[in-house]
Order: sequence, then C-alpha cells, then structure tokens
Amino acid sequence: MLERLRLQGDERVLDAGCGSGRVTELLLQRLPRGRVVAVDASPGMLQEAERRLAPYGERVALVRADLATPLPVEGQVDAVLSTATFHWITDHEALFHVLADVLRARGQLVFQCGGAGNIASVLTAIRAAEKDFPGCWPAGWHPWNFAGADETRERLVQAGFTEVETWLNPEPAPLDAGEPLERFLSTVVLGGHLDRLPEMQRLAFVRAVASRLPRPEIDYVRLNAVARLVTV
Repeated sequence: MLERLRLQGDERVLDAGCGSGRVTELLLQRLPRGRVVAVDASPGMLQEAERRLAPYGERVALVRADLATPLPVEGQVDAVLSTATFHWITDHEALFHVLADVLRARGQLVFQCGGAGNIASVLTAIRAAEKDFPGCWPAGWHPWNFAGADETRERLVQAGFTEVETWLNPEPAPLDAGEPLERFLSTVVLGGHLDRLPEMQRLAFVRAVASRLPRPEIDYVRLNAVARLVTV
C-alpha cells in the first residue's frame, strides 16, 4: 500500500482511518520532511495513535472526524492513504467527494478495504447461527459496505478522479482452529454483532460462528484503488 504512493518525502498526507496509528507511523517514516494528518472517528483509536505517534511531534496532527462528512482539515493535502476503513462507510459517493475536496489538484488517492465477496463464509455462518441468538442480525442491518471494482471506479470518476485503477484480490487469512480463530473473530470481525448481544451470550455466539465455517480461515477479498484528482 505504501509503495503505491509516489512520494518525495516532503508531502502532506491524509491517513483516512488511522486506527491505532500503526500504518501512520510507517507513512511518517516515508516522509522525513513531510507531515501526516491522521483522521479517525473513534476516540479510543485516536488515544492509541497519540501514544504511538508522540515521538513524531508536530509532524502529525490527529483529527476526530466522520469521513463521509466535510473534514475539519485546514488546507489541502498532497495524497490520501487508507487501509481497512472504507468498508465501514455506507455512502461511498459522499466519501469520495469529501476526499476530493481535501486533495490538491493531481493529488494521489490510494486505498484498500473489504470488497465484493469479502468474508462470504463468515456471513453465511452468522446467518446460520443467528436463529439461536435473536437480535444479532436485525432485518435490513448490515454493518459493512463491500463494494465492487467497477462501481468503485465509476464513483471515483464521478467525484472528479482520473487515472483510476480499481481491482479485487482474495487474501485468505488461515488461523489455528479453536481459541486463535475465536479470538480473531471476536476482536476483528464480529464486533458489531457482539454489541447487540448480552455479554453472557457473546462467547457462545463466536463459537457458533466458528463451528460453521468450512475451514479455520477468514476469506478476505480486498478492494484496491489508485487514482489522481483531475486538474482544475
């Protein structure tokens, strides 16, 4: 992901969905004379990022914001990078227009997130398990937006991007059966579902989902995009 950004080392880059700051730190290392604006909607994640990124001082600014609404970022940035975030945003049309507004002309956009077909076997297992856990999957509720490559390309072009490349690639994540698989499911994949269940039912639900997977593996499919903003 970082290698897809063409950087000289003095740019100002937006990390859209910085989380704990792990990728942000790697990005700062690519920008010895540059700066990063790290945006996330979670106060807890921003606290983790603040601790991790403290050694970088004023070269990094932490901003709490919703990526689907205008960002409280002063000035424009040379590039936007995002990893494992955009599938949590339901309105990709709004998202891409927000990013276009903060990018300078010819600025770069590079992102990767869950795409069409992502965690299909997990979704099947959730639906099979839900009959024993009322409320874990209300009718019409879906916490993710797993978009396809073609529709994402069209949305980016409509938002003003050019030189757009989008593609999907499978990245299956095999895990050890039992506790390692269950821990990964509970902490990474099933958070939104577990929040809807009483605490005493959560472990049983995780185990019910794990037991229904065809193999101890998370069948990730990643949506990738590289684009530039049209010169204006």
